Amino acid sequence: MRTRRIALTMLAAMVFALAAPCARADAALLMEEPYGGFGGFNPTGHAAIYLNHVCAESPTRLRACRPGEPGAVISRYHKINGYDWLAIPLVPYLYSVEDVKDVPVSADAELVAQLRDGYRRRHLEAYAPDAGGEAPGGEWTQLVGASYDRRIYGFQIETSAEDDERFIAKYNDRSNVGHFNLLFHNCADFSRTLLNVYYPHSIHRNFFVDVGITTPKQVARSLTKYAKKHPELEFSTFMVPQVPGSLPRSHPIHGVVESVVKSKKYVVPLAVLNPELTAGLVVAYLTDGRFHEPKGAVVETVPGEHAAHPDGVTAPVKEPEIRRPLGAPAGVSPTIIPR
Repeated sequence: MRTRRIALTMLAAMVFALAAPCARADAALLMEEPYGGFGGFNPTGHAAIYLNHVCAESPTRLRACRPGEPGAVISRYHKINGYDWLAIPLVPYLYSVEDVKDVPVSADAELVAQLRDGYRRRHLEAYAPDAGGEAPGGEWTQLVGASYDRRIYGFQIETSAEDDERFIAKYNDRSNVGHFNLLFHNCADFSRTLLNVYYPHSIHRNFFVDVGITTPKQVARSLTKYAKKHPELEFSTFMVPQVPGSLPRSHPIHGVVESVVKSKKYVVPLAVLNPELTAGLVVAYLTDGRFHEPKGAVVETVPGEHAAHPDGVTAPVKEPEIRRPLGAPAGVSPTIIPR
């Protein structure tokens, strides 16, 4: 019972912070861990952008948020009704529900499927129509309930109302026709392009450690470096944990060279066949490829007591770091994140 009460407290605090109105405009890169069989094969994960002052009039039409609206998550997807990008309100994107009071404390595959299909039937029929009266297959499930599948790291930088207006006008007017390409026109490329609308030349490819392929980790690395060069911009990081339950846990996120260097199934055969190339990859990774996710990012706990960890274990809390919660105004109590 005690663990369940802690979990309920954590979740309530998290969704309140996510749903609270924002005092300042921000753009946040969501660097999302890979999951499932494909995530094991390709551990680069997924990238999306959360804008807390830009809302979705529809999945393909943007507008400025009204008071109290927490914003939308925008990303590029593969083969969802022919569109290049789609925008989903924040809470449905994370949990497949429209009201934070309906977010489950834990979930299994059956519940997640029900929540996703319910939201699809209410709001996404035009983008993922029924298949014989049943929920269709395909990648539309990535639009809603991301936190059931994976842990999400955020890298948040301030923007302005003028920046948001320019972005809304640009993306509402441009063609929204999908031509997804895993190597050079993927979700991370979309995030790179979007962030460069706000801060030109801030995000770039890395031909050294990612062989020119844009990865979520490279976008996070670029944004972090840009923020360090511009200390006048408020920058912070956060983490949204994977919802507890029986679904498999997501995997650590890697860059291209990092995924080779850290995987025995790749690096050992490569070292036998071409030791010089392998050594070069290791040097590339050690030189410019080591970028770590924010550590110890538990959503909320009580300092000094055992805190529920996003992986379902408990750990003592020491010297908590305090920051303003994602999407919360300056007057809202801060989230406590144990190190």
